[in-house]
Amino acid sequence: MKKTVLAITLSIVALCGYSQSVTKPAIPRDAAIESKIEATLSKMTLDEKIGQMLELNLDIMGSYDENFRWKLNETMLDTCISKYKVGSILNAPGTRASSVEQWQQWIRLIQEKSMKYIGIPDIYGLDHNHGVTYTQGGTLFPQPINMAASFNTELTYRGAEIAAYESRAANCPWVYNPVIDLGRDPRWPRIWESYGEDPIVNARMVEAQIKGYQGDDPNHIDQYHVATSTKHYFAYGAPWTGKDRTPVYLSPQMLREKYFEPFRAAALAGTLTMMVNSGSVNGVPLHASYEYLTKWLKEDLQWDGMLVTDWADINNLFMREHVAKDKKDAIRLAINAGIDMSMDPYSVDFCILLKELVNEGKVSISRIDDAVRRILRVKYRLGLFEQPNTGGKEYSKFGSDEFAKVSLQAAEESEILLKNNDNILPLAKGKRILLTGPNANQMRCLNGGWSYTWQGSRAEDLSEKYNTIYEALCNKYGKESIILQQGVTYNEDGKYWEENEPQIEKAVEAAQQADVIIACIGENSYTETPGNLNDLWLSENQRNLVKELAKTGKPIILILNEGRPRLITDIEPLATAVINILLPGNYGGDALANLISGDAVFSGKMPYTYPREINSLNNYDYKVSEEVPTMAGAYNYDAKVSLLWPFGYGISYTTFEYSNMRVDKSSFTADDILTVSVDVRNSGNIDAKESVLLYSSDLIASIVPDNKRLRDFTKVELKAGETKTVTFRLPAKDLAFVGADGKWTLEEGDFLLKIDKLQVPIECKTTKIWDQPNI
Repeated sequence: MKKTVLAITLSIVALCGYSQSVTKPAIPRDAAIESKIEATLSKMTLDEKIGQMLELNLDIMGSYDENFRWKLNETMLDTCISKYKVGSILNAPGTRASSVEQWQQWIRLIQEKSMKYIGIPDIYGLDHNHGVTYTQGGTLFPQPINMAASFNTELTYRGAEIAAYESRAANCPWVYNPVIDLGRDPRWPRIWESYGEDPIVNARMVEAQIKGYQGDDPNHIDQYHVATSTKHYFAYGAPWTGKDRTPVYLSPQMLREKYFEPFRAAALAGTLTMMVNSGSVNGVPLHASYEYLTKWLKEDLQWDGMLVTDWADINNLFMREHVAKDKKDAIRLAINAGIDMSMDPYSVDFCILLKELVNEGKVSISRIDDAVRRILRVKYRLGLFEQPNTGGKEYSKFGSDEFAKVSLQAAEESEILLKNNDNILPLAKGKRILLTGPNANQMRCLNGGWSYTWQGSRAEDLSEKYNTIYEALCNKYGKESIILQQGVTYNEDGKYWEENEPQIEKAVEAAQQADVIIACIGENSYTETPGNLNDLWLSENQRNLVKELAKTGKPIILILNEGRPRLITDIEPLATAVINILLPGNYGGDALANLISGDAVFSGKMPYTYPREINSLNNYDYKVSEEVPTMAGAYNYDAKVSLLWPFGYGISYTTFEYSNMRVDKSSFTADDILTVSVDVRNSGNIDAKESVLLYSSDLIASIVPDNKRLRDFTKVELKAGETKTVTFRLPAKDLAFVGADGKWTLEEGDFLLKIDKLQVPIECKTTKIWDQPNI
């Protein structure tokens, strides 16, 4: 039955009751904690309250000696805490990882002085983004984009749990993670920090990660868990130009339906803090938006956590965005919008200027008290008043083999087999292998940014115990079987994209002695603005390397080791096999060797759409009118979605057969739960894992519908020949969309539910429109 237009169906619309916000707090209130907060707040002076709202960079409290070793200046630390009552300190000196012992020394001293001068513990924060980034000897995991490719929420949970444990071993109670900026534009330099292009993948992964980091009870976080700072709220990952920290322009429907969804999930999962988007959305800087910070997040979701700025971002309201005349005016805008803590890394001006604003009546004391309550709430929930420090003998698993095995498994489950012509893989032993390309023998490429240092550069000494791809293949196949001749290498003294003079002819000459070529191509590490690019094509040197090697007639296995999909359309046809390993971390080389040899089995799937051409940067959930058939006549018009590999694509060494898809209701209303089942059979002769993805398509809608939308996913392990029934419980309201009026709408009419190549039609019997912002 086809849908009629919305205007005609209004007479049969079922409207829900009006509600400004959800009826219960995102995090359950704990009366004992709230009583403690009020008791502490009542004793605080205005200076102490404002000091709690400032976060400083540890770097300004010390200096470097003649050997370039950073030393903490106790006098400076005393001044920051005793005079300005600073409530938080962050970062690693020189943005380079320090030892557990060093972190213990620094943070214990900070806590000692905080309790002495203020009676309130400091909350120390670090960018522990894929494991303990800034702690030497800890466990690094594959980057979030890999965890998305694994489609394994249990692995994501376990990785976060381990990162929390190792953070507390180093006495750090607060991590600036998870990152759930949708990575929908391949030009953006931080795609790899997110869980890819889909909001449901990001939402499910952030729920798992928050539970892993914080434990089961966000009101009582024990000494083995940490507070999260989910970031960057929100729509940070969609800059119009693709350049970091530049303006975003998105429709209100897209903002609410897709970009807000992971943060809504994070709030309801109990994240204790969120970090705010550095840029602007539709001309409104997030740091100055009462609508987005206070209304959408704090009020509509009744979320009582804390909002912290990103790096010096209040300054950017007047220096970059030009919505404030000076820093004082910027502070007024940000605090009144809902910012609770200012990451103002190099200056205490914030304290002086905010106090002036309060005394002038431009920021109310009630707003100050609300912000400080939220800060104190995080500290009480972490138990910092009772136990300001953690670490010691009870953290004996730090950097353990047990944790390393989890990281290796995550790498194995996240590397993606995209092409395997002639079943060249698994690659049998006894063949001579030419290993080439700039990513063949470097840990920096495997780890990416936020790995021991901010950019992931100049840190090879901290990762030398791990195996590069070359070292892993030598261990697997024997050093005598591997010929290393890279042909193209990176200039480690230059920018991430700079390469040395190529020596392609040496690689071509070496290929004569090989049976097969493994070409490791992609990107060097980067993050944030230094990772901006002007050309999405893979470097010309690397593409020329592959083209010249192809002329030898030897089969080529392409290894893509990159943080975002670089265009390779001209060389992909030259490859017999293609593997996208993304940024798999310290055990990524070992995982690749296991997978290539067949000692492990591929199960990763694409977390984003891999583009074929620069003028077709679509996502899988494109509007159906993106594809238009040719129109006859003088106006010969056509538009087609062009891509290299779709979201959710990935093959294995075995095959899977899907059958018997069914839904328990052929017709439904908004209040129903749909039970969707499908049988999945491993039809090959190798035990393997398979990610099962459930999609929906709305066939006719009052606004142009998406091609399809992911609604749920799970991962199953199947022995050869085994069949399992996979069942999803899908709330019918999840099929709703945000209409032109900004309201959530589920319209009567036809839908398709899809798994693999199977689909089942279902029908919504009654239209429902919600008045509340979240359903």
